[in-house]
Amino acid sequence: MLITNAEIDDQRRTDIRIEGDRILEIGVGLARTAGEPELQAGGGAVLPGLHDHHIHLYALASAQTSLRCGPPDVRSPADLASALARADPGSAWIRGIGYHESVAGELTRDRLDALMRDRPVRIQHRSGALWILNSAGARRVGLDSAGDLHGIERDDRGRATGRLFRLDAWLRERIDGGDPPALGPVSRCLADLGVTGVTDATATNGPEELAALTTAVEHGELQQRLRVMGTADLPRASHPRVTTGAVKVLLDERDLPSFEELEGRFRDAHDRGRPVAVHCVTRSELVLAAAALEAAGSLPGDRIEHAAVAPPDTLPRLAALGVTVVTQPHFIRERGDAYRIEVEPRDREWLYRARGLLEAGVGIGAGTDAPFGDCDPWAAMRAAVERRSAGGISLGPAESLTPERALALFTAAPESPAGPSRKVAVGAPADLCVLRIPWSVARRQLAREFVAAVVIAGRLVDATS
Repeated sequence: MLITNAEIDDQRRTDIRIEGDRILEIGVGLARTAGEPELQAGGGAVLPGLHDHHIHLYALASAQTSLRCGPPDVRSPADLASALARADPGSAWIRGIGYHESVAGELTRDRLDALMRDRPVRIQHRSGALWILNSAGARRVGLDSAGDLHGIERDDRGRATGRLFRLDAWLRERIDGGDPPALGPVSRCLADLGVTGVTDATATNGPEELAALTTAVEHGELQQRLRVMGTADLPRASHPRVTTGAVKVLLDERDLPSFEELEGRFRDAHDRGRPVAVHCVTRSELVLAAAALEAAGSLPGDRIEHAAVAPPDTLPRLAALGVTVVTQPHFIRERGDAYRIEVEPRDREWLYRARGLLEAGVGIGAGTDAPFGDCDPWAAMRAAVERRSAGGISLGPAESLTPERALALFTAAPESPAGPSRKVAVGAPADLCVLRIPWSVARRQLAREFVAAVVIAGRLVDATS
């Protein structure tokens, strides 16, 4: 392929020749060879393809056919009742996502029964940590006969409340037999955003999940390059466009492991030659993770996922450990108005930090955490620059990044989210995001609409097919 009249490095116009899955030649006035496909960039910027460093592919695929049950689509009990009533009558289950307590308080099976009694309903909290079933749904999965399974909440009488914490795999097995959803629509959507690679950060990814994801890549269903986090027994990947990443360690403040247990998990991962990626969304989780890493010893590639609250006293410890923080700046826009109410005033300035981490010597990258956040990396970049909620509230303005630094959150190598941005250079992989306009114009808005084409492993991807 020959890409003509392209802007690279925000300044020079040139042509780019691709052969196989690599950039073969860059220069002005390259002659098109016989039969060589040509992509006219028209002066638009050609960027390294975007890499989402934290996403959940199967959950995102399921979310695309799920009912929105939280802000901004649903804001009140009446809105929720109306949404449930409109659900597809042809589906055995009503599957809802994105619930937040601002809609109708703490949701239980009894409250859901008052809204929808006849059809089985399961609704996921926007944190991803909790599912709520109504009584019809509870009967379908045998919830009341599940015994003392850890994660099932029960009331004072021992009756299941319908609230299931971190039981995604258990629930999925009882509803659809564990078969994963198709990834083709997700892949095309990501390509339309200029995303050429993703890191699946699902903690329960094991050998079976890796095999299924690899099959999706082999068959062209998932076109992006793929890095897979997961359990300690995750094997090495067997496909050239798939790699195995960190051991994902999920911390949950309501059920934290002992210090010794966490240190042991870190040591075990490192002994296997695997870094760890630790889910931390509260101050307590971050402090525990840092202390356990100090005791276990850090390994290059160790990551903190989210670091949703990172007070100043935590930053020197993170810097000394050499960990990377993979953050989600778009949550400032998507959830900032709720944070203004829910988060303690002392912590509001330390939400999803960026510049403060960099100034303290902590490397950062970014992911969208989709479907728990919007999968649009351009929206995340804008949020990193603007630091405003949807309602216009400024949160941590001192954490703002320049557009160029915000772009760099998504252009580092998959194995090194805080490393230097990949380059459009001879010999580099031909994973490219082609914009309709020069970077000097695109940087003012950072909008998905500016993406004109995407090239993955040397192939022009048709995102609309």
